[in-house]
Amino acid sequence: MKKFRSATYIFYLMKAGVAERKHRHIIETARSLLFSASIPGHFWGKAVLVVVYNMNRIPSSVISAMVGLSVGEKHFIQGGIAQDLRSDGRKRLNYRPISVDTGVIPHANGSARVRIGATDVIASVKAELGKPSPLQPDKGKVAIYVDCSPTAAPAFEGRGGEELSRELSVALQRCLLGGKSGAGAGINLSSLSVVEGKICWDLYIDGLVVSSDGNLLDALGAAIKAALSNTGIPKVNVAASAYADEQPEYDISDEEFLQFDTSGVPVIITLTKVGRHYIVDATSEEESQMSSALSVSINRHGHICGLTKRGGAGLDPSVILNMISVAKHVSEELMNKLDSEISAAEAYEAES
Repeated sequence: MKKFRSATYIFYLMKAGVAERKHRHIIETARSLLFSASIPGHFWGKAVLVVVYNMNRIPSSVISAMVGLSVGEKHFIQGGIAQDLRSDGRKRLNYRPISVDTGVIPHANGSARVRIGATDVIASVKAELGKPSPLQPDKGKVAIYVDCSPTAAPAFEGRGGEELSRELSVALQRCLLGGKSGAGAGINLSSLSVVEGKICWDLYIDGLVVSSDGNLLDALGAAIKAALSNTGIPKVNVAASAYADEQPEYDISDEEFLQFDTSGVPVIITLTKVGRHYIVDATSEEESQMSSALSVSINRHGHICGLTKRGGAGLDPSVILNMISVAKHVSEELMNKLDSEISAAEAYEAES
């Protein structure tokens, strides 16, 4: 073994060529860094102890290369999904535990924090008065932005985080805001109108990825729904205008608020295709093995508000229809669970 100046080290125990869940570095990379000669083949299938000295001296590019899955881990994940028994014990259509906290950002009109397993996201809503679009004079406007914290995952550092933020923002707009005309929008834009053609509410929805372990789009969609449930829109008193073409005067109440109606706001169900099967609430490890994924936003009434796909592999139309049918079934359970968590969080917030 090569000599290192520092005696600081971390142990990685790898059994049968598959890293234990808390130790996921590829043994081949560690081997090339630490040993002057390769490990003999007969060590495979046995417990191998890898000692990593002074991790701070290893370049970040090398560390990025080390984080991944071995061939054995990939087979383990794919085989488990095929047998309907995933690596964390769930079935293919089961979600991880979900928790919701509301009112986490005091100065926002509404906010919520949602955790799905180790994925942790925050959404906030800020309402400002503005002028409606000439194309939609009787509707308000909604803008959605997502920021991926560099500490959420190593891949979020630099341009990686910026690109993912843009992709998530666009995907959320497709899933929640419908088409350019506003048709099919999961958020009722008409409820944001104050004076047709003159005054409307503009909602700025910001999402923050605090920690990532897969299924970010579903988690952000759930956080936005919870934040909108927590949103109070100030009551606007509009003075009668003498002339129809002049801008009316108005007064914004500091005490009266209208609760935002979220009855039509959908949840997002992402079905991730791994091998011949698809799963919901994929972890980051499972997502690394996907060929494609379809995200479907479905509201309480069973209406599809939006679709978005990612991944290089194509999907047959019959498969897409089947995935939509499965997403509708799964959405009922997720909607009930999320509504229950939101109600509990709001009750706790009211008491505190």
